[in-house]
Parts: sequence; structure tokens; C-alpha cells
Amino acid sequence: MPLRITSAPTAGVKKRKTAARPRASPFASHGRQKPVSRPREKTDAGDEEQLPDVGVSRYISETAQVEDVVQAIQHIRGTMFEHLPARAGMNSTRIAEVLNFRRSLPPLVSVAHVHTLLNAPTKVEKEIVELVNAGRLRRLIVPGRGSDAAGLGDCLVLAEDWEELVRSSSVLDQQLKDLFLNLLDQIGTSSAVPAGFFSPEDSMTLIRAGFLVSSSSLTKGSLNVASLPLVPPSLAAASATRSDADQPAEPEGSDNQFRSATMFLSLPNTGPYLRLLGAGRSHLLSLLKKSSYQEAPLYLLRDRWDGAVESDKGYSLAKRARGESTGVLPGRTKKWKELYGMSFRWILEEAVGAGLVEVFDTGSVGPGVRCL
Repeated sequence: MPLRITSAPTAGVKKRKTAARPRASPFASHGRQKPVSRPREKTDAGDEEQLPDVGVSRYISETAQVEDVVQAIQHIRGTMFEHLPARAGMNSTRIAEVLNFRRSLPPLVSVAHVHTLLNAPTKVEKEIVELVNAGRLRRLIVPGRGSDAAGLGDCLVLAEDWEELVRSSSVLDQQLKDLFLNLLDQIGTSSAVPAGFFSPEDSMTLIRAGFLVSSSSLTKGSLNVASLPLVPPSLAAASATRSDADQPAEPEGSDNQFRSATMFLSLPNTGPYLRLLGAGRSHLLSLLKKSSYQEAPLYLLRDRWDGAVESDKGYSLAKRARGESTGVLPGRTKKWKELYGMSFRWILEEAVGAGLVEVFDTGSVGPGVRCL
């Protein structure tokens, strides 16, 4: 038999091929836990850093772009409210209410606000006196709200704005309009008007229209009648002569005889204006007090004032096109619901003039604002 030169097949044990086992994780023995969302801890007041203060800021006066008192008054009147946004989130009835309320407000401007814009006290006071004496400006005491800056007791009104307000009044007839404007020319720089200058009917009409206020309403407020400008002697004498024929004589020896017969100049809708101003100041201070040190960068305070409203930036427009939320509509914010779209810059200037807040330089994040 020939020899086989190849090895004979052997019945060996075949090894079973198995897939390679993955390497065991060193954390495999640890038990699995589902992540639990924990509530965010409130920041401790001591953890919030106070803004650096490198001195008083001239941000407002340097960016106001006004050069004299008249320009400052026009600027203040023109910047109190913002324009209605394209997507206001208000129906036509509410929009009409907002616009009508704005138009009804008197053309008042506080002296403190003017000082804030110009930041030159001596020059401003001298210019105000010159304008008042020239008849281009009237200085008006707002009754019942205090005589200091925070009480808005000292206000300015352009003579042309006051005349336009009288001419456009639907409550006064033409004869009474002419008589009242003639009074303004005769009274000079005073705010006091003898009640006898007008007949009782005309006096009541002017009071209802908001152009006069009785002295009794002043004594109920915080304003002292004795501190108001006196009636010019010539006008008081002429008024007394006219009133003798029309009104019964009052008992002699009465201490309030003259003051009870004295009226004071006013402007229509001054009350709603002061309430709105007070609400704006309170809201601004409440936003500042949300910070630990009652201070915040100006840009952050502006964002708080405007609210989380949608913007017109590119990414917001893209999200809006996809149907995603980009913020609330302006009509749902306090700025528009209660303050009729009051401008942040305007109320900041008012609060600075009233001595409620101050603006300071931080040296790092722009101007800062703090409560006083």
C-alpha cells in the first residue's frame, strides 16, 4: 500500500465561536438613578456683587441734546410716551383709549426735570425768570401735591400751549375764553386770581373746565396757601370793585375773607397726570428694589421696564415665522396696561429730578441706577 503523505483527518473538538464580550464598565456595579430636577436655589443677598461706583454720571445731560429751557420743555413733552408698536396686542377700543388719554394730559413740565436735562442750575433759573417776565413762560404751582421736587409743586407751561388749551376748550364760550386770556395777560407772574374777577357763573364754569381751583381745595392738601404768589394789588383792587356790585358783603373781621374769595390757576386733567406720574415713579422704584443693593445697570433696568416683549430682531422674526413664542405682546405688560406706554428714559429723568434715584458710572457695564 502506498503511504499517505498527507495527514489523516482527525476528529478534533471544534471550538465554538462566540462574539467578543464588551469590556465591563467600572461603574457597572453602581445602581442607576433617574435624574431628579431640583428647584433653583434663591441667590443669597450677600452673593450678589455691588456695582462699582466711579463717580456721578452725566449720561442724561450729555445725551439729551437740548440747549435751553424752551428746548428742554419741548423735549420733555415730546418724549413722555413711546409710539404704538406694530404688534401692540391691544384691540381698537384700547388703542383709542390710550391715545385719547395721552391727548388729554396737560402740557406740564416740572422744573426739576428741566434741571436734570440741562444740569446748569444757575443758568437754568436765570433763564426761567427771564422767560416768565417776558410772558413766554408761566410758572405754575400744582395744588395739593407738595411744593418740593418729589411733590411736583413747581411746574412750567409755555404761554402758547396754555393759550391753545383755552382756545380749544369745548366747555368755555368765546366770550369767557377772551376774558380768561385777558386775565392771564394782566395777572403777570402770579398764580392767584380773586374770585370776584369773574361772575359766580363764570367762576364755576372755569372750575369745571379745570382752569381754576378754589383756595379751599388747596388748604385740604399739603400745599400752604400763604406760600403762593400774591395777587397784584391793582388787579385785586379792580376785582374788589367789580365784586362789590355783584356779591353780598361778607362779615368784617373774618380772617379768611380774602382767601376764601381767592382762586388759583390750574390746568385741566392735572389730577390724572399726577396719578400717572406717581404710578410711573413707584413702578421704577419697585424694579430697582428687586436687586439686592437696590441698584442695577441702566440697560437691565430698561429691560425690566419694557417687560419680556417680543422684538424685531432677526432671530425673533424667524422664531415667529415658525410659530414659536418670542415673548409677550406689549399690551400685556404693565408699561402699556397701566402706564399707557410711558417711556423709560422719561420716567428715569423725572425720578432723577425728584431726587428718588441717581445715575452713576460703573466703569464696566455702562451707567448704573440706584435708589436714594
